[in-house]
Amino acid sequence: MNISKRFEDAIRKLYEAFHNNTINPECCKQCAVGNILDNTDSWKHLSDDHGSLELNYVGKVHQAFGRKFGGYTPLEILKIEAVFLEACGYELPFHHKNKRPDNPRDKELLFNGLSAVIEYLCKLEGIQNIMDYSKLFDYENNQAKYSLELVS
Repeated sequence: MNISKRFEDAIRKLYEAFHNNTINPECCKQCAVGNILDNTDSWKHLSDDHGSLELNYVGKVHQAFGRKFGGYTPLEILKIEAVFLEACGYELPFHHKNKRPDNPRDKELLFNGLSAVIEYLCKLEGIQNIMDYSKLFDYENNQAKYSLELVS
């Protein structure tokens, strides 16, 4: 499978953030996009609300000029963050009055959020979801249809 540098970098950064406990859905520098963009928060100026899918004037200008952040367009950046927040149990846009999880730093909750992000990143790359292990249990004539290939 041929993967892009942006995808490889994003997966590596999210993996490290998850295992180093440096992912936080409520912090623009430590959320999914914040981690993908090297713990910067400049991306938050692309929309008026955290978790919004609507570009503001600044975001529209960057989008129109073809600007990319970590290899992703402004619209893709907003979608990545929205996918992450929704999968973590947030009502969007992120606001103190909207629904949020009781423990936003819960590992299972963060895993679910990152799994959804990875699924979306795979769609952007046009590749099969790397988190989908369901094929491992496909069978035909009482034999596995696919072999298990582990990377060590």
